[in-house]
Amino acid sequence: MHPGRVDGVSSLERPSRPTLVAIGNFDGVHLGHRAVIEAAIARAAREDQIPVVLTFDPHPAEVIGRGRAPALTVLERKTELLCRLSPELTVVVEPFTRELARKTPREFASELLVGKLNAAVVLVGENFRFGHERSGDFSELARLGDELGFRAESHELAGDAGGSYSSTRVRAALAAGDLAEAERLLSRPHALTGTVVRGDGRGRSIGFATANLDGIVEALPPHGVYACVVDSARPGGPFTALGLGVMNLGVRPTLGAGFSAEVHVLDVDQDLYGARLRVHLCALLRGERRFAGVSELRAQIAADVEAARRVLSGRREDPHARGAWY
Repeated sequence: MHPGRVDGVSSLERPSRPTLVAIGNFDGVHLGHRAVIEAAIARAAREDQIPVVLTFDPHPAEVIGRGRAPALTVLERKTELLCRLSPELTVVVEPFTRELARKTPREFASELLVGKLNAAVVLVGENFRFGHERSGDFSELARLGDELGFRAESHELAGDAGGSYSSTRVRAALAAGDLAEAERLLSRPHALTGTVVRGDGRGRSIGFATANLDGIVEALPPHGVYACVVDSARPGGPFTALGLGVMNLGVRPTLGAGFSAEVHVLDVDQDLYGARLRVHLCALLRGERRFAGVSELRAQIAADVEAARRVLSGRREDPHARGAWY
């Protein structure tokens, strides 16, 4: 777990100095999120406050039965990216329970924001809702702030000619297979995270061993073959760069083997079973299609590998990623 992360306000000693608390889901930690939080960090430094991000797990929509869009980042990844923004930032991951959902807006503000976090400023999105049955809105938060001694402020997300940067825009780019646009909005490639499980061994039998990933929850792009870079982690350990790769997402129509998410890591021959892989999708090489037979499929995979080497030749590890790709 990243040193800047705290799991639940109950495990946090009440800050001795006032805090600036930014509340949100921050799924994807995209350009808009980063601009808001980086500005908050700078402001907290000027005003001698402690910068805090307050986020929730699981997503409140899951607990109250509203459903949610596929995630862009798993919790571990999201908190890692947030903590990278500053060593001064504390990221509080509050368990979202039915008990928390039943709190009135006043109880939420009084107990969590003031009682536990010592908030002087509370920064939220314009559509922020909180409290029992989402009964509190920004005007209610501002009223409670006047009563309880903090300032409530709303923020607008930064944007471009296409509108505000948003998780919705990233998901739309992914759904369209536009990985370059998704990468631009995120400032890094979209990643899929899963655990390597035993497959049917068909990849190895045709000369291209693959790691089959289970447990992926992030939003998927269209079925196809992708050039990627791959990080790996053993249980309890950090992610570190493993190598370049070719990922297949789809139903493997030539082999009739059903859906899989599998990655062939170039120039790596090691036992990955049980490891967690983070696969950063960099470019679509081709769509999914059926081949006449295994020999034709083998030739195409060899061509995919060479195409991936060309596409990925300029990729370098992010110096902020502590030994991982991104």
